[in-house]
Amino acid sequence: MRNPFLKISWFVVAILAITLSVFWYGCQSEKNDSLSVGPQIQAPSFAKLSTDDPAVQSVMAVQNKHTAKLMADKNVVGTATGLTEDGRLAVLVFLKEGTGSQKDVRITSSIPTDIDGVPVITEVTGVFRALKSGGGVSHTAKQTPPIQLGTSGGWRYDLANGYCCGGTIGSLIKKGTTQYVLSNYHVFWGDIVAGGNGRVATAGDPVIQPGLIDVGCNAANAQNVANLSGSGSLPGNDKVDAGYAQVIPGMVRTDGAILEVGTISATTVTATIGQKVKKSGRTSGLTRTTVYAINGTVTIQYETECAGAAAFTQTFNNQVILNGGRFIQSGDSGSLMVEDLTTNPKAVGLCFAGSSKYGIANRINDVLAWAGATMVGQ
Repeated sequence: MRNPFLKISWFVVAILAITLSVFWYGCQSEKNDSLSVGPQIQAPSFAKLSTDDPAVQSVMAVQNKHTAKLMADKNVVGTATGLTEDGRLAVLVFLKEGTGSQKDVRITSSIPTDIDGVPVITEVTGVFRALKSGGGVSHTAKQTPPIQLGTSGGWRYDLANGYCCGGTIGSLIKKGTTQYVLSNYHVFWGDIVAGGNGRVATAGDPVIQPGLIDVGCNAANAQNVANLSGSGSLPGNDKVDAGYAQVIPGMVRTDGAILEVGTISATTVTATIGQKVKKSGRTSGLTRTTVYAINGTVTIQYETECAGAAAFTQTFNNQVILNGGRFIQSGDSGSLMVEDLTTNPKAVGLCFAGSSKYGIANRINDVLAWAGATMVGQ
């Protein structure tokens, strides 16, 4: 099974870029035998469709109630709460395979057309992968300290099995007055066995900029900007794929400026369906999209180290689903997703996964709650 992460790796000998993939699989459980019918729910045209909206909460409850049965189908790779083409709230069911990429493909008899009166929309998305590995600004170049975020980076020793890996150092957070750079677990902490490189990720290890992927797999060509702190969020956390590292004084801008985004707000905002967002990442630079759905559920398989063997699977709940497979690409893992505003946008989510059609992000408030931190911003 291939690596499931939206980070990126290079083969050391040939120096060829490859994608390390994390796949979403439907969990095994009993088949869906019967589903009751209730009243349909219309999305209010005036409302922001967030998890705070009562109508959205009602559909999310239906989705949560039936997700296990839906994902018993091996072709189902996820569920979420979103909208039909005519604007009604609906349960979305994402399929690994189908005849084309069109919406509402019915190729599996276990998927109903409605659940408890809520419309069910099926869509062929392909597998979702976690994305570890431009615009007018290089996000892979070695910067003169103090560096900006939204840049190539990762664990200094992320090299094993003939490959090196890297992702994105996405943003700046703080605990009290101490500042930390934020990225994904699988970018900072993904090596959990003393295998191909004879070591595992350990608190105190350096985080470098750029990542090994962008310095020919030779850490001597990069610079230490932070040191791993605490531990990564996985395995076990069902909300976030996150890790953070304490800033080395003088190496990171203290205002938390992000390449092509600038400074951000110190406050955050909840994702809403249709919301305009952007992110700055190692591979694709500054990209923009809209929120497609919320309350996503997905199962991801993780590897033991860079180009290592499968290690464990983790089901994530309450994820943000984003339009467009080009929004997050391999190497963009760890990017901070913010409002698509010019000045001091608020953080919305932490990008970590995707498919050819959609991107996936943790809710930023879940990430900050796990870390016990706040955003650095204006």
